[in-house]
Amino acid sequence: MKILYIDCSMGAAGDMLTAALLELLPDQEAFLAELNSLGIPGVKVKKELTRKCGITGTLVTVTVDGEEEKAKDLHGHEPHFDHDHEHAHNHELTQNAGHTHHHRGMYEIEHIIKNLKISPRVREDVLAVYSLIAEAESHVHGVPVTDVHFHEVGTMDAIADITAVCLLMEKLAPGQVIVSPVHVGSGHVRCAHGILPVPAPATAHILRDVPIYGGGIRGELCTPTGAALLKHFATSFGNMPVMKTERIGYGMGKKDFGAANCVRAFLGETSNQSDQILELSCNVDDMTAEEIGFAMDRIFDAGAIEVFTIPAGMKKNRPGTLISILCREQDRDTVVKAAFRYTTTIGIREVRCNRYVLERRITSLQTPYGEVRRKESVGYGVSRSKYEYDDLARIAKEKGISIAEVIRLIGDK
Repeated sequence: MKILYIDCSMGAAGDMLTAALLELLPDQEAFLAELNSLGIPGVKVKKELTRKCGITGTLVTVTVDGEEEKAKDLHGHEPHFDHDHEHAHNHELTQNAGHTHHHRGMYEIEHIIKNLKISPRVREDVLAVYSLIAEAESHVHGVPVTDVHFHEVGTMDAIADITAVCLLMEKLAPGQVIVSPVHVGSGHVRCAHGILPVPAPATAHILRDVPIYGGGIRGELCTPTGAALLKHFATSFGNMPVMKTERIGYGMGKKDFGAANCVRAFLGETSNQSDQILELSCNVDDMTAEEIGFAMDRIFDAGAIEVFTIPAGMKKNRPGTLISILCREQDRDTVVKAAFRYTTTIGIREVRCNRYVLERRITSLQTPYGEVRRKESVGYGVSRSKYEYDDLARIAKEKGISIAEVIRLIGDK
């Protein structure tokens, strides 16, 4: 399986993630040409090689109508967003650094994104990342998402960074994205609202349930955009897995620290997969089979990897049911809420587990009876293949034969 590991020991920002992932592509200039032709108003993205603490990497710069966002000078990454809800209805003009710009709301942002020349998958990712940022700003400032507004130049800068990362993820197509614990920095940072603690409140909100840490480096190392991109694309957070690295990308920030200010991205392969999951379990003795079946469906909808039941003896000699749920750590809160909502339990246990899995992919087989999908699984010295049940059942119903006969017909074709 293709693995992307992102080292955030110096935090993360949109431009740094763009640069790190860009270095993983064989034809970087072609990608930049594609990015600059997407139709982001006034935006020009360019790259240059730079050196931090003796390490050479890529620095990505975004200009809007030839102007680079001035707020970047404050902390070396990207600007915070201005979200003064007083602009919600009149969209009045404001002065910034000697230039006149107006502020865009989420509706305008969504309109810009929906008109970009990108695939539906990338568009969905971009909107999801922007929604994480807007929701965080809404929560921090106590205003509805519809009243969150973004400074014009900063808006285009952020759209370019977010779109670039989403497009790069589509091209790299990793099977897993593992992110290190995120270094957020320490101290305070100046923004449009004044001086704020690090991590900035919006960044801290986005990074809930994500392993983060501070340290001796004073400054903002992880920005809201960087946090939202990591939160959206990470399949897990933790140490680098065992992998055969094929390419390494260095995405540089603009500011200099005692340590190299960069994000590192490692792209490689691993045939033997392992990860950590949570096993949540609870016992019930007052639910019908229909109620348990309905609850299992809802828990799956909440993000569970697996839900299964085991007969259990309960207190007072009552027959009951043990409900076991497997989920990823980032889905724990929604899964726990669903378990409490749809079952009668008053307590849920949690165990952290190591999981070893085979690499899986779906292939299609063309047969005289129509397309049949097949699940291929490899790893740990074994290889397995199994037809998808739904496709076998469809053919069996159409032909009036058993599933075993369908498998024999497909094998004889």
